Amino acid sequence: MADQQAQTVLETRPPALPALRWDEPPEGPVVVLLDQTRLPAEEVELVCTDVPALVEAIQRLAVRGAPLLGVAGAYGVALAAARGYDVPEASALLAGARPTAVNLGYGVRRAAAAHRAAAEKGAGRSDAAAAALAEARALHREDAEASAAMAGHGLALLDELLPGGGHRVLTHCNTGALVSGGEGTAFAVALAAHRKGRLRRLWVDETRPLLQGARLTTYEAARNGMAYTLLTDNAAGSLFAAGEVDAVLVGADRIAADGSVANKVGSYPLAVLARYHHVPFIVVAPVSTIDPDTPDGASIEIEQRPGQEVTELTAPPQIATGAPGAVSGLPVAPLGTQAYNPAFDVTPPELVTAIVTELGAVSPVTGPAIAELCARSRQAPMS
Repeated sequence: MADQQAQTVLETRPPALPALRWDEPPEGPVVVLLDQTRLPAEEVELVCTDVPALVEAIQRLAVRGAPLLGVAGAYGVALAAARGYDVPEASALLAGARPTAVNLGYGVRRAAAAHRAAAEKGAGRSDAAAAALAEARALHREDAEASAAMAGHGLALLDELLPGGGHRVLTHCNTGALVSGGEGTAFAVALAAHRKGRLRRLWVDETRPLLQGARLTTYEAARNGMAYTLLTDNAAGSLFAAGEVDAVLVGADRIAADGSVANKVGSYPLAVLARYHHVPFIVVAPVSTIDPDTPDGASIEIEQRPGQEVTELTAPPQIATGAPGAVSGLPVAPLGTQAYNPAFDVTPPELVTAIVTELGAVSPVTGPAIAELCARSRQAPMS
């Protein structure tokens, strides 16, 4: 399968630009991604014609965020099926693209199961591919619905914990429409508060080393007219000490069976700060992010990113060179410096005030509470 991508620079800035979409031009079906590595300077779409192109986009974070990775994985399976590639092989490539985000494998498995079930019933290639695409579209729709539900549950919890409104919320990384079929996870809660006139300030961690907060969350906050302020990650402590944070809202890439939360590296220090300063630390994620097969935080595989992301200042993507996932630019450390660059860290359940899902909030966060939530999810009707 050849790695083929076309790029188009968008001339306009519509109110809502989809982070991912399926398209069927005359040349054949494609998965179209908003290249998040180029934001906020320019809006560029990547047109992925095969699974290796989509895998490369996932690995270099052109598309990212746990819920959207699940959707991307499902559409990737549909793409392989529609173009006549080996679906099990494509599924394995997609599921292994990023190891920590459990939603990626979840989306791949759903679409692959739909394809397999159709084939086992005697469907031809076209009909089996259509079954995979229908499942991907269903997951996309469900994610948008889950986003809206999480926003409502999260705002209700904020209002309960912080009566009177005027919420000053600190967030980390990016959790808005760029990571979701809807308006996001943690960001969607802050956006709901903003629309109700109850968000006083959104504090945005820049999220080193790839600056998803500075580049992406501020981009989304500005589009939505929110009051926001950007800060370096190491300034968060002084912000807490000054009494300027009422709550922390973050997303999750994997939640273990005991309630441990893997999220973008830098989340765990915020949880420690929040506990010391008696500030709620709230995780917002769909139930599909819970992995009951991962017993605890120590069992979560943590992705290690290239060291160059730390030892160099990232060059603009259009002039960066190197292997997929690598960055290049101005060195900021001596040649040969080793870098510790985990993509995620793990927050233990005792530091999490609540986990907000589309089915409601869990608090306190315990293994039995997580198990009960998963059981409710299995009983919930599919949309």
